[in-house]
Amino acid sequence: MHRLVPRVDGKPRCVACYMCATACPAQCIYIEAGEYEDQAIEKYPVRFEIDELRCIVCGFCVEACPKDAIRMDTGTHAPSVLSRPLAVFDKEALMKGPPVEHPSDVLTYRVPLRTVAPPDEDRGTGE
Repeated sequence: MHRLVPRVDGKPRCVACYMCATACPAQCIYIEAGEYEDQAIEKYPVRFEIDELRCIVCGFCVEACPKDAIRMDTGTHAPSVLSRPLAVFDKEALMKGPPVEHPSDVLTYRVPLRTVAPPDEDRGTGE
């Protein structure tokens, strides 16, 4: 089953670029984009849904995503459901797993999400 990868601040890595929805041959991904007012990341998904009954598990969405925001690494299949609307998973249901941070994230944010202390330098003690 799919999952949306969170950032370390808890928001989804998705920037609502529609690449996954465009690459999907089954057209099972629906995205509505919103815009941040005060952040370097301009767009985010207001609504992100995947219809698991339409999904053919091809993985094109994972390969198309430039931000590593969607993955199919949960190791589970979509659960059996009694009605079709229960097979449509929204953003909250898809936000699973540990947050992921990439080295390129530093270029995206005006303010770092997490401060990393510089390593202590070993200065020679004259030995």
